[in-house]
Amino acid sequence: MSSKKFIQCAVIGAGSWGTTLANLLSTKGLPTRLWVYEEDLCRRMQENRVNDLYLPDFELNRNLFLTSSLADAVSGAQMVLFVCPSQAMRSVLLSLRQYLPDDCFLVSAAKGIENDSLNLMSEIFAEIVPEKLYRRMVFLSGPSFAREVAEKIPTAVVAAGAQLKFAAEAQQIFSTDYFRVYTHDDIVGVELGGAIKNVIALAAGVSDGLGFGHNTRAALITRGLAEMTRMGIALGGSASTFAGLSGMGDLVLTCTGDLSRNRTVGIELGRGRKLKEILSTMQMVAEGVKTTLSAYQLAQRLDIDAPIIQQMHAILYADKDPRQAVTDLMSRELKSEVVS
Repeated sequence: MSSKKFIQCAVIGAGSWGTTLANLLSTKGLPTRLWVYEEDLCRRMQENRVNDLYLPDFELNRNLFLTSSLADAVSGAQMVLFVCPSQAMRSVLLSLRQYLPDDCFLVSAAKGIENDSLNLMSEIFAEIVPEKLYRRMVFLSGPSFAREVAEKIPTAVVAAGAQLKFAAEAQQIFSTDYFRVYTHDDIVGVELGGAIKNVIALAAGVSDGLGFGHNTRAALITRGLAEMTRMGIALGGSASTFAGLSGMGDLVLTCTGDLSRNRTVGIELGRGRKLKEILSTMQMVAEGVKTTLSAYQLAQRLDIDAPIIQQMHAILYADKDPRQAVTDLMSRELKSEVVS
């Protein structure tokens, strides 16, 4: 399978990232169908060729097919890309699995850890989709703000698959002259990096909201990487993965970029606003909020030292004062720097 061939693509999820990737595929000349959960949004997108809710100001390719029917979206699809919020992935998959073509190729671009089960997205797919489809799965991650990709700003990401030949297929399908895809075989490491970086970005935002400087942010990024790496190794991932695009790359982007929804939530928390109030004004999902709960519980299960995740959990779920959280982080027992 190569992107040069006639490949019918389906994209499940029309948030900013799903819409951007669907448009990218359609613009490459690949017949692409985008599933839009909200029927009223789907109608507006069909009429105006703009996703006014999640990606305003970007005209959609005229050949991109829009539908609110899961069955129609995946009918005849050779590649199905999932870009739903991580906490909705299970329900979407359960609704969709009866319609998946037997020979399609699955890609997930969702980033998160499911609440309650503490499963990565790969583990959810393993439970729900047929084994022969799961064996061919690829997981797409890396530092990639949707708006910048929509603007065709040069971006590099990684496609991870247990079998590198399928990661290479995804590489060919998605790569353009502004969107470069690397391959990897460490699914756990790539997925965990994409999930935990959102939690650390919340903490970086809190730091910015409190008025702290670059020193503090650099410390949070570096020590956040240490927590991410420890957890990844405990789950079977490779330490080297976290030095790459899906680890350090995505972490730096999300902790420093003004387009980061998670950093934005953190900034407002640092300024004294309450979480419920902040989220009520946001149209798009800040994955890190729910992932913090899962990451905290997963660190406990694995007996992993994760002080930043612990303090972020206390701020979000125990209404801890952010300044006190910083004080508690800084006054911990003095240690040697150990990255893994």
